[in-house]
Amino acid sequence: MRALLLALCVLALAACDSAPDFVDLNGKGYRYDDFAGKWLVVNYWATWCGPCIKEIPELNRLAEEHGKQLVVLGVNYDEPEGEEALRQARKMRIEFPVFARAPHERLGITIPEVLPTTFVFAPGLHLKQTLVGPQTESSILAVIRPGSG
Repeated sequence: MRALLLALCVLALAACDSAPDFVDLNGKGYRYDDFAGKWLVVNYWATWCGPCIKEIPELNRLAEEHGKQLVVLGVNYDEPEGEEALRQARKMRIEFPVFARAPHERLGITIPEVLPTTFVFAPGLHLKQTLVGPQTESSILAVIRPGSG
């Protein structure tokens, strides 16, 4: 009986260790440790924000072409839930994961007052720069690789 109880405790603790830090709109869980060694680009957007609409293709390209070096994650500023959240992300043609809930508290940032706003974190989740206004692939790469943009 003691062995069974011990085994159950070990399983319970293992499950706690693998709990996700956040979930995306599709219900997929992530741990920030999964991105170890990579830059994290967190973009706040809204469907009513013209500059946000303009920059999404740039962010999609950045995520696709530089996925070994960085991870792009989106945050819907309006924080809709469920199907509405998915509908809005599809409307924006976002191809990278979008947080199901705003990550500002966990990441130690404030919710932006201007959209779009992009937070660029160096590996280890150290905030490197806050970029306000629409960004391009090259403007974000210039933060990650100074002199390249």
